[in-house]
Amino acid sequence: MLTLIEKLLFIVAVAASLYFAGVGFYKVYKVIMRGSGEKPSFRDMMSRLWYAAYSWITTRPIWKTRPWSSLFHIMISVGFVFYFLVNFGDIIEALFPVTFLGHNIIGDLYRFFADLATISVLIGVIYFILRRFVFNDKALTYHENVKLVERVKQGGIRRDSLIVAFFILFHVGFRWLGNSFKLSLEGGDAWQPFSTALSQLWLGWGEGARIVGEHLGFWLAIGLILAFLPYFPYTKHFHLIMSGFNFLSKPKRTSLGALEPIDFEDESQQEFGVNKIEQLPWTHLVDAYSCIMCNRCQDVCPAYTTGKELSPSALEINKRYYLNEHLDELAGGKESEFSLIDFAISESAVWACTACGACVDICPVGNEPMFDILYIRRHQVLMENAFPSELKTAYRGMERNGNPWNISARDRMNWAKGLQVPTVDENPDFELLWWVGCAPSYDPRAQDTARALAKVLNAAGLNFAVLGEMERCTGDSARRSGNEALFFELAQGNIETLNEVMGEQKRRIVTTCPHCLHTLGKEYSQYGGNYEVIHHTQLLSELTAAKKISVQRASDVDMITFHDPCYLGRQNGIVEEPRNLLLETNAFLIEMPRHGKQSFCCGAGGAQMWKEEEHGAAPVNMTRYEEAAATGAKTIAVGCPFCLTMMTDASKQADQGLVVKDIAEIIAERLEQTPVTQ
Repeated sequence: MLTLIEKLLFIVAVAASLYFAGVGFYKVYKVIMRGSGEKPSFRDMMSRLWYAAYSWITTRPIWKTRPWSSLFHIMISVGFVFYFLVNFGDIIEALFPVTFLGHNIIGDLYRFFADLATISVLIGVIYFILRRFVFNDKALTYHENVKLVERVKQGGIRRDSLIVAFFILFHVGFRWLGNSFKLSLEGGDAWQPFSTALSQLWLGWGEGARIVGEHLGFWLAIGLILAFLPYFPYTKHFHLIMSGFNFLSKPKRTSLGALEPIDFEDESQQEFGVNKIEQLPWTHLVDAYSCIMCNRCQDVCPAYTTGKELSPSALEINKRYYLNEHLDELAGGKESEFSLIDFAISESAVWACTACGACVDICPVGNEPMFDILYIRRHQVLMENAFPSELKTAYRGMERNGNPWNISARDRMNWAKGLQVPTVDENPDFELLWWVGCAPSYDPRAQDTARALAKVLNAAGLNFAVLGEMERCTGDSARRSGNEALFFELAQGNIETLNEVMGEQKRRIVTTCPHCLHTLGKEYSQYGGNYEVIHHTQLLSELTAAKKISVQRASDVDMITFHDPCYLGRQNGIVEEPRNLLLETNAFLIEMPRHGKQSFCCGAGGAQMWKEEEHGAAPVNMTRYEEAAATGAKTIAVGCPFCLTMMTDASKQADQGLVVKDIAEIIAERLEQTPVTQ
């Protein structure tokens, strides 16, 4: 199609564009490689290739919320992926006298999908232009108290979004226009209905004018790519490429919230945690470039939605703009002048995170802002000794007495007085080890859960035992508040104890606390503690299914809503067992809008249980309680001692008569006096 002069100009333009784009891409590569952590091997990435490709093309998590926006986004993203082939085909046809993929069924289908992709992308882009610039969707804004880099404050996101939107709109639009001129010369094509329909407008034009229109459409469409390509690494549009790499390179975690350990035995390591952006794991630098800036993460963040200073989206966006503004220095190996707390996130926001994992779970491109925050906490605690003063008591208690309540370890079994709860010393041949946990051992309200579970275990005739005074805190609160050294100490001690009492036999551990469940089962393996750990709702579900216990069905239907603990549902995928147990009691289960793996946090995670809540518009636990009360339920069922405390406190404050109970309590109350056994 192109003349010889046009072909020469095209080759020169391509060479210039690729050179300047290559410089930008190389700088981004150099910056990312400065990040910490082991880089994946080629074999590792190839093993994840199918998962990465599938996740990249479908952007699976995007469908969890905003169905209309998700639909229009995938219309753009899938069209964009297909347009790699479309642009390649257009260049081949422009340089050589051939029809790309030929006149056969394959070529016909290619041209049909190219035409469909064109319209799909145009509709999608127009939707997002209207959403951001005409209707000013509040979901794309931030609270005034959220820290933003200066360029973002000055409207950088809107400006960059407009540039990208118009690039896509004009690139695809001019390609459609040029193709329509081409089809008007060829007499149309039934496989390209949209381009053929547009070509009808040019039938009255002369042949020369239509040839000019075809050439002009090509140059404007492809020329925009060549002009845009050097700018591409600096735009939000870069996420369309980097998100695929994010899926490909992310480390495989034992679960959604499992943190990477610190090797305290490595004497060469002088600094712990993350202070400056180049100290982040390299995959978290990829996160900054992968971010869609859709703000889905802040929509589900309990801190942000209750008016705190934390926005996981703003954190990623601030990282991105800082990297762009300092790309030359960082790529050249210079150290950042500012810490992350100076520009990316406020100190209050760092301590507002509940470590619930909702931001990680919802992100359609695999970003993990929660981990950035927890790594920053590590630096604050271990290097700066800067953390909320209330945590001192919890730390001191875990260090001295093995529990954050700072109550004597000798009192750990007081809750079990008068009950048949054997220790491992009294019953060394146990089959099931019950990890009671600190809350059921020391907190008066949570002790009711422990007593209820003891009643059920004995009714079922299970051969179980507890560690008694040998049990110490698993260290969940220490780890998620940044005190990795304390967590390491607790983990080593607990693993030594567990390995000794568990022996070579295959024994399971049951916990009433999802945080203990997660830490014992998903994080102790980092230090050689490999155990099969289940939650008490899983065990109770097994017992009812096996007829080891029988539950009386209430004559009157109890209206119950179940609050899914973050570390039970989202972090460990245990969703059905608690609900099945409630249905066994003839309860009428009413779901809250946010439930299951998309549950809303109670506000106690991430060590929030041991400190004052950061300033905001509303407490997290009251927000969740109001959501539960709005269902019309009379009882809020929980499966976590932290959730039990937070929901009970909220219920007392609201004074609406809602009862808060652990599922173990509900089952124990309905337990048949003479269980059915098989």
